[in-house]
Amino acid sequence: MLVSNKEAPWLLLTFTLPAKRASDRVKVWRKLQRYGAVPLGNSGYLLPNNPANRERFEWLATAIRKYAGEASVVNVQSIDNLSTPQLVGRFAEARAREYQELIRELQKLSSVPRHKRAPGHLSRFRGRFREIVEIDFFNSPLQKRVEELLARADTSLTPAKEPAKLNPRAYTGRFWVTRPRPGIDRSASAWLIRRFIDKKARFIFAPEEHVPREGVPFDMFHGGFGHRGEDCTFETLQKSFRVRDHKVSVIGQMIHDADLLDEKFGRKEGFGIDEVLKGWAKKGVSDKELLERGIELIAAIYHSLS
Repeated sequence: MLVSNKEAPWLLLTFTLPAKRASDRVKVWRKLQRYGAVPLGNSGYLLPNNPANRERFEWLATAIRKYAGEASVVNVQSIDNLSTPQLVGRFAEARAREYQELIRELQKLSSVPRHKRAPGHLSRFRGRFREIVEIDFFNSPLQKRVEELLARADTSLTPAKEPAKLNPRAYTGRFWVTRPRPGIDRSASAWLIRRFIDKKARFIFAPEEHVPREGVPFDMFHGGFGHRGEDCTFETLQKSFRVRDHKVSVIGQMIHDADLLDEKFGRKEGFGIDEVLKGWAKKGVSDKELLERGIELIAAIYHSLS
């Protein structure tokens, strides 16, 4: 159903171009890609209705007419055979594909030795990230994942000093500090710390710039125990403290695949745990309770392994 209603949630661009204007058709298609528009069958291209998107469509319609084509920008209240969640899902799928492509590129970058990395590559990835965010109309959860990878890639461009051999006794009875809203890597790391490294560990949450001086940071973007090379934080802690336990290694593989999304070990179990944690987070569970529940989940996985 098409209506002339300023409050309509969608904008539809319909157009035709002469067959001989192939190069102009490519120009139009590229602009639609940059705008984040999704195709609606043979009807045209759809965008959420806001002033910026209306201006983009109107200017593009003007350009199409200059190419000897016909174009209209129509307010759309609803689509008969597609519900609002289905329409939103199409935009979400399009952005997810773009974020996932960027994630793969950033993971490739992490496997390149530091001295061979070109800072210009990271600038290009940041630029591409900003472009995707601008058309991420419904806030894909992958946006945060790319932000984390960019922050870690930025840090890793600075050559890291070889860590000194750890004295495990220096890490007992400590405050362990991580970022708010813990996910699977931080929850699993907290379980590993309490189970094998510091049985009296106390966990607190703080932003990067307010880590207490006496605290031991983990899974922070700067300093402490975090991602190193191709390892997630859980793997970094396991190797740093020489935790030699077969079941811990299996759990590490689960956490790695769910956190880094690179399918290195081909394990899927961690994705289910991650979704449960995300669900609790959306329900407003406190950081402390979220971490404790995550620790219990990992403990249960550990005891289930043979």
